[in-house]
Amino acid sequence: MIKISFRRWLCWFLVVGLSSCLLVGCSVNPSGGKTLRVATEPAFPPFEFQGKDGELQGFSIDLMRAIATAASFQVEFQSLPFDGIIPALQAKTIDAAISSITITQERSKTVAFSRPYFKAGLAIAIRSDNQNITSFNSLQNKKIAVQIGTTGAEKAKSVTGAQVSSFDSAPLALQELLNGNVDAVINDAPVTLYAINTGNLQGIKVISQLLTEEFYGIATAQNSPYVSLINQGLKKVLDNGNYQKIYQKWFKSLPPILPEKSLFANQNTAKLNSLSLIWQSLPTLLIGVLVTLQLAFISVIFGLAGGSLIGILHLSVIKPVRWLSRAYVDFFRGTPLLVQIFMIYFGLPALFQELGLTFSLNRLVAGVIALSLNSAAYIAEIVRAGIQSIENGQSEAARSLGLNSFQTMRHVIFPQAFRRMIPPLGNEFISLLKDTSLVAVIGFEELFRKGQLIVAENYRAFEIYAMVAVIYLCLTLVSSQAISRVEKWMNPISKENVK
Repeated sequence: MIKISFRRWLCWFLVVGLSSCLLVGCSVNPSGGKTLRVATEPAFPPFEFQGKDGELQGFSIDLMRAIATAASFQVEFQSLPFDGIIPALQAKTIDAAISSITITQERSKTVAFSRPYFKAGLAIAIRSDNQNITSFNSLQNKKIAVQIGTTGAEKAKSVTGAQVSSFDSAPLALQELLNGNVDAVINDAPVTLYAINTGNLQGIKVISQLLTEEFYGIATAQNSPYVSLINQGLKKVLDNGNYQKIYQKWFKSLPPILPEKSLFANQNTAKLNSLSLIWQSLPTLLIGVLVTLQLAFISVIFGLAGGSLIGILHLSVIKPVRWLSRAYVDFFRGTPLLVQIFMIYFGLPALFQELGLTFSLNRLVAGVIALSLNSAAYIAEIVRAGIQSIENGQSEAARSLGLNSFQTMRHVIFPQAFRRMIPPLGNEFISLLKDTSLVAVIGFEELFRKGQLIVAENYRAFEIYAMVAVIYLCLTLVSSQAISRVEKWMNPISKENVK
């Protein structure tokens, strides 16, 4: 017994020892330096974008790699949406971020910036045939597209009477201008000029006047130990001439002189407590609730009408009709709703313009169309299954009474099937209610988008998104209770018990 215990102990010791050695060996950086998780949004050429091979490219990417080499650390890039970068820094899920982030006083209260690494400015982009907008003052009462959470979005707020639409990335805002849905885009001048000069955007021009003078910085969490390390590497890159080489590679010109110290350093401010913040944000979120409910109810009505028709057609004896209905259901159930929204709102206008036709869609109309078409595919399957669940004897009895096929479906089959459809239809409505949040990608300011806009201003992601989640939960719970009551009301057995 002693020998067996000793052998088991020895085996466990060897296993644990080898495992520990492997873990230590894997955790050691072969270069001997620290690895920093650096966030970027690869949708901002020429600063950050994905090349044809899928690799990250751009001025900021090359610069960050040069800084890492100079300061003897490694870089692990992580792709994040721009409005999620600062919350990620606050949560310390990333160590730094280089994504053309303008150094502002408000942001400096939330994150710590390195010394500036690029001098930029905002510019106005308009369609080439637009002769009415010649300056910033010309934007009054115009439709403006911006990227959410940027200094361009802040600048657009100061335009009197302007209708501002926010998008998740600069390319989407520029596409909105290209499709003719807005009059102008306020965006970083180098990005817009690069897109025009490379031929990716035709029919757009930039007003030469720069609205602002801005500087980009590498962002880290407050009191981060990596700020000094990054500044050390950036100073070496500036001094040894590598910065000038990288700048000339991407901009074909000499770089301007940059400040030696971080702007707005050591900014502190008293933060609102969570309850005060939620109370202040609640009116804005409730406005978003009304928009969400409007979008959901309109979409479910059209989806129910279309889905019922497609579900009945799927039971047709005519094969081509069955095949078409099957193809419709497979397409809209087999492709992501997000892709369908992009296809309808951005893709269709671009397609019509290539054909020489002027075509644009209102955001509400585009959202309703996308949600209705997608919902109709799921409702069609619910209707088909509900109708097929009714026994064949019901149809035979109806025909024996002299009813034709249409009358049988209307008066006998469908009323019985509809009672069985109520639970799955209720689930579909709840799913549709939550899916309305996806329409935020085209700038539609429903509940989720309202939350994003609030976070873009105060960077208090947890409190705001938690409140948004609670509101969605309340909406779904109320919807579930309402659907349960309708189900009981239409149940003939329940009615008899009530009597």
